[in-house]
Amino acid sequence: MKAAAFAYARATSVVNALELLAAHGDKAKVLSGGQSLMPAMNLRLLSPDLLVDIGGLAELQGVAVKGGTLVIGALTRHVDLLRSAEVALHAPLLREAAAHIAHPAIRNRGTLGGSLAHADPASELPACIAVLDATIVVRAPSGERRIAATEFFKGIYETALLPQELLVAVEMPARGKGSAFFFQEYARRHGDYAIAGLAARATIDDGRFSDLRLGFFAVGDRPLLAAAASKLTNVSVTPTVLADAAATLVDELDPQGDQQASPAMRRHLAQVLLRRCVAALLARPDLETGAAQ
Repeated sequence: MKAAAFAYARATSVVNALELLAAHGDKAKVLSGGQSLMPAMNLRLLSPDLLVDIGGLAELQGVAVKGGTLVIGALTRHVDLLRSAEVALHAPLLREAAAHIAHPAIRNRGTLGGSLAHADPASELPACIAVLDATIVVRAPSGERRIAATEFFKGIYETALLPQELLVAVEMPARGKGSAFFFQEYARRHGDYAIAGLAARATIDDGRFSDLRLGFFAVGDRPLLAAAASKLTNVSVTPTVLADAAATLVDELDPQGDQQASPAMRRHLAQVLLRRCVAALLARPDLETGAAQ
């Protein structure tokens, strides 16, 4: 299939892009990498009147550390997350997750901002930025506002972005002392959409979690920061404690069934990921086997 007819405008600046969005409202779509937008248009799932191409705006590209904050431009590509020394040092979770995104051809064009604005529940990066306590910076003709990552995702392909707003950057605290990370997903094949996935950040003191954030994806309509993490914080984690946390997690999940997996299968895989995550972060392989018995 081919996309319906549309007009095209290549923005010359962020201000110009905002002017175009203000003039056309929800009849316009922003084109950054286009790796999700163009297939949706070709399938006639989306039929915008106007595409506003922001792909050439250098002001929205790049990674920098400012004080204790890592700032990543919205047009920073997935491949740049893999190659950035600043990301490797301060947000290695993003680097690890980016390696699981589709295939090189997609990673070479897809952007961080595009992935977040698209808000696919099976996408890796939304869960990661929620786990990393990130803030999403958006700009409108009236000014700039900052949205906590935990408040940004509203549902399947739905975010807090307004039609006249443009996602311009993501900010997150630089890596703290003692931080550890975990990332794993299940997919039919490498590069396929995830069936279930988990991104995690932890602070570990004397063999215990003093802080733990568990971001599950592909098991609901948006990234889930699991409350089950509180069951594992500031306690000595035993197989019994871990089993209790896994049971709490199941009650939190509301996965959908599709051609890839049933809701029951997604719940099971989420529990497996939880056990693997805790065992890996604490360097306690006994927990993975013990909790499964």
